[in-house]
Order: sequence, then structure tokens, then C-alpha cells
Amino acid sequence: MPRTSHVGISLRIEDEAERERLKQVVMECIAAEGIKETGGFILRTAAEGAGSDEILMDIRYLRRLWEQIDGQMKTAASPSVIYEDLSLAMRTLRDLVNPRIEKIRIDSRENFQKVRQFVAELMPELSEHLEHYPGERPIFDLYSVEDEIQKALERKVMLKSGGYLIIDPAEAMTTIDVNTGAFVGHRTLEETIFKTNLESATAIARQLRLRNLGGIIIIDFIDMEDEEHRRQVLRTLEKQLERDHAKTNIIGITELGLVQMTRKRTRESLEQVLCEPCMCCQGRGKLKTPETVCYEIFREILREARAYQAEGYRVLANQKVIDRLLDEESGNVADLESFIGRSIKFQVETMYSQEQYDVVLL
Repeated sequence: MPRTSHVGISLRIEDEAERERLKQVVMECIAAEGIKETGGFILRTAAEGAGSDEILMDIRYLRRLWEQIDGQMKTAASPSVIYEDLSLAMRTLRDLVNPRIEKIRIDSRENFQKVRQFVAELMPELSEHLEHYPGERPIFDLYSVEDEIQKALERKVMLKSGGYLIIDPAEAMTTIDVNTGAFVGHRTLEETIFKTNLESATAIARQLRLRNLGGIIIIDFIDMEDEEHRRQVLRTLEKQLERDHAKTNIIGITELGLVQMTRKRTRESLEQVLCEPCMCCQGRGKLKTPETVCYEIFREILREARAYQAEGYRVLANQKVIDRLLDEESGNVADLESFIGRSIKFQVETMYSQEQYDVVLL
């Protein structure tokens, strides 16, 4: 707020200690920057849990941006655009870059020039991190980005030890199940379980960031007898979650041995951004078997026979369903023809999914 010195905290941040901490961090950042002129700030919900380095970067960015806008207002002719929302590359720099970032590599020379100018004006501390990638090999291939995206969309995540995670996002919560798989320890079963759980804790924290999963998350680690092992696994999970830009909160372990935690929803998950529900199963992830569809067809023919007078019926369906009707279900088809006193013909529709069919009156 460039024309007032007030520092406000979003009312949605309800923890009084966190509100006080944030206000103190802002005041310390203002003092460190030597800001004496008017200029206040509002900390919105995304600031909850943020460190002083991240808040300081935002304060510097906002002050430089206001100086730029203020200068344009004094010199621009009317009407003219003073400010508009940033492009994707600039928004990425503004929202996702933090002091832990080592390099920002850009393979488009045009975008690199725009980003360099943007950084020079508003985020000069990032200048040394910028790097243009001129190679012929696509940058996504160089860093295996496509492979990582594909892995992050799969339900099963393999661990280096041979164990694996099963991640199931649902409407109410996300569940994560840990399994030892092929991993067998060198000493005891307890050691195998402990090492798998430790590796899983690190992998889970990374998967939550990659997939941007939010809301309630339930983790089913493999049961451990040793209380110290349980504490170490929880400590590892907490330590790995410290790197997360979204606020996380580990609530504890239930009587069933499930770890309860929450992660703040910042935007849509990776799956929601990149995917849409399957047109065949409508997002269920399951298809009715050809046998099930065959019996649905039989019932539909009976309904049609009772409701309408027809010389016969033609069934249009998927190849697998027609194959079953002509083979395993051929006896049932003959019985049905005899019962209704009409002939039934079959026609393959290559564009139909396994669950689709039509019964046409002849």
C-alpha cells in the first residue's frame, strides 16, 4: 500500500502467534532495507509460514514495481496502459523463484531477453541466476522433464530400494500407501521396513510438490515396532516438507498407524491441469467387462421386445463385446431369439468404447 505505512495481516491467518511473527518479519525487513518513506504492506494467506528471505524478496519486488508504475503515471499520455498482468515466464519468476534456486535456464532467446529486462528492473538479485540455453537438444529432454511429468501422473511411484508408493487422490482426501515390494534388508524385517519408510518419507514430500496435492493427506507407512524408528520417519518427513512452498502441517499418527497431514491448496493439482476425465469410464478408472455389457444388451432387447413390434434387432457394439456375443454367449443369444421369436444380428462399431452399445429395431 504505497500511500500508507500500515502493515496488515489477512484475517484468514487465524493463529495469533503466526500473525505476530509475520508482522515482526515485515518490520525487520523494512528496517533492513532502510525504508523511511511511506509504504505499507498486506500479507495475504500465501504468506503463512513464509520465511524472512521470501518476504524480503516480495517487498523489494513490490517497491520496485510501484516506482515503475508511479513513474509511468507521471509521464504517460492518456489513455494508456500503466500495468497489466505478467506473462507466464514473468509470473513464474515472481511466484516460484526463491533464494534456494540455483539456476534459471531459458531456451528461447526472445523470452530470455524479456526476462533479463524484467529481472534488471524489478528483481536484480536474480540476474546472476539467469542463463540462456542455446543447445540443439530440447531442454525438456536434457533434464528429463517429460519423463518426470509422466511419472508424476502415474498412480504407482517406484523407490530406488525396490519398494513403491501408491498415490490415490480423491475428492475428500489423498491417500498414500507405502509397500516394500522387492526390497529385502540385509539383517531383519524391521530394518527393511524402517529403510523403506525413510526413503518413502523423502519421496512423498517430493511427490506432493510435483503433483501439487492439497487438502487432507493420509499416509500409510509400513507398521514399525520400534518407537524410535517411528520418530525418525516422522522427523524425516517434517524435514523434507520444509522445502515446500505450500504450508504443510503434520497432525500426528492415528491409532491405526496412519500419518495425518494437511497441505494448503495453492492451485489446481498437476493431474487437474494436464488431464481430463476419460470419455470411456468418466474418470472411474474402470470399465465394465464385455460379459457385463452382454447381459445389459440382453436386458435391453427384452425391454424393446415388450415395448415395440419389430421384425428383428441389430446390436451395435464394440469388437470385444460382439466377439463374446458370437462365442461364449452364443447359446444365450439363441435362447433369447427363441424366447422373443425374433432374429438378432450383430454389427461391430469401431468407434464405440467397450461400454457403448445400441439396439436398433429392424
